[in-house]
Amino acid sequence: MAAFRYEALDDKGNACQGVIEADVLRQARTRLRELGLMVLAVHPVTDESVDSGAGQSWSFKNGISSAQLSLLTRQLATLLEAGLTIEQAFSALIEQTKNETVRQVLAGVRAELLSGHTLAQALGRYTRVFPDIYRSLVKAGEASGELSHVMLRLADYTESRQALRQKVGLAFVYPAIVTIVALLVVTGLLVYVVPQVVGVFQQSHQTLPLLTRLLIGLSSFLQASWFYLLVVMAGAGLGVHFLLRREEIRFRWHSFLLRMPVVGSLVSGVNTARMASTLAILTGSGVPLLVSLQAAAGVVGNLPMRRALEDASRKVREGAGLSRALDVSGLFPPILIHLIASGEASGRLDAMLERAASQQEQEVGSYTSVLTALLEPLLILLMGGVVLMIVLAILMPIIEMNQMVR
Repeated sequence: MAAFRYEALDDKGNACQGVIEADVLRQARTRLRELGLMVLAVHPVTDESVDSGAGQSWSFKNGISSAQLSLLTRQLATLLEAGLTIEQAFSALIEQTKNETVRQVLAGVRAELLSGHTLAQALGRYTRVFPDIYRSLVKAGEASGELSHVMLRLADYTESRQALRQKVGLAFVYPAIVTIVALLVVTGLLVYVVPQVVGVFQQSHQTLPLLTRLLIGLSSFLQASWFYLLVVMAGAGLGVHFLLRREEIRFRWHSFLLRMPVVGSLVSGVNTARMASTLAILTGSGVPLLVSLQAAAGVVGNLPMRRALEDASRKVREGAGLSRALDVSGLFPPILIHLIASGEASGRLDAMLERAASQQEQEVGSYTSVLTALLEPLLILLMGGVVLMIVLAILMPIIEMNQMVR
C-alpha cells in the first residue's frame, strides 16, 4: 500500500487536497470518486521522483525542518512508550499534525508500514527527510526489540542537535544586524547626505582638506557605479559559491578556518560535539562501531575533520583502538581522545562519548560568548569610526571658513 497526494473538487465545487492510501494509482482515483470528489490530480507521495506512468510524482525536495523532525521524533517516542503500536502511533500523529508536508510524509511512512515493511525500511523511502543516522538507530531499535527506548534517545539526540544549532545561530544574529545597519547608514550618508552638504563647499572655490576631497571622491564613485558594484558583488558571491563546491578548495578553506583563533575552536567544537553525540547514541543502541563511525562522518561538516574520521575508521577496521586512530590527525580535542580511551578501557564507550559531547557543547557555548563579546564592540567601534571620519570631513571646511571670516 502506498500514499497518494490528491487535488480535487467536492460536490459544491470547492477545491480540496489531502493524502489517501491505496495500492496503485488507479485504486486511489477510484476511492476518491467513491468519496464524491472530482479528481484533478493524483501524485504518489515519495521522497524521490518516480515515474508513475500516470503523472509526475510528488517529491520532498526540501523535506521538513530540523525543529519539525525533533518534535515529530519526541511525539513518536512518547506514543510508543505509552504502548501504542507503530501503525497506531503514526495514525495519531497524522491526525494531530497541521503541517501538510509533515502529514504527507507520515502518511507515506504509514502506508509502507501497512504494506509489511519495517519502520526503518519505510523511513528509507524518504532519505531527504530522515538522515542515515536516524534510520540506522531505528533499525537497531527494531532489531533489539527496544524501539521505544531507542526512539526516546533519538528524540534527545535530535533536540540537543537542534538546541546547539540554535545556540550558535542566535549568537550571531545581533552582530549580523549591527553590520547590516552600519552598512546601510554609511551608504546612505555617502550617497545622499554628503553630496548635498559638500556641494556648498565646492561652490565656494576654496581649497578643501584632503579628507573632504577623499570623501567627495568616494561619494561620487558610489553614485556613479553603485549598480556595477552590486553586479560585481553578486558575481563574486556566485564565484565563491561555485569555487567552494570543489572539494579541494573547500578543504583548504575549512583547514584555514580551523587555524583561525577563536573561530577555529568554535568550528572544531561544533563538529566534535556532533561526532561524539552521534557515536554515543549509535554505539549505545547496539550499532557496530564501524557503522557508527561511517554515520558520524556524515554529520561532520568540516572536511579535514571528516577525512580524519574516515581515516580513523580505516585504522579501527585494521585493529587499532578508536582513541589512537583519532589522535593521529591532531584535529580532535585532547579531552575527547582521553575520554574515548577511558571508555574503551572500561567498556563504557557510549557513556564517555556522551560526556565528551556534553563537554564540547559547553565549550562551544563559551567560545560563542567570547566571539560575540569581541564582535559587538568591534563592530560598534568600526561604525563609530567611519561616521566620525564622515563628520570630520564635513566639519573641517566649515571650521576653516569660520577662521577666514575672523
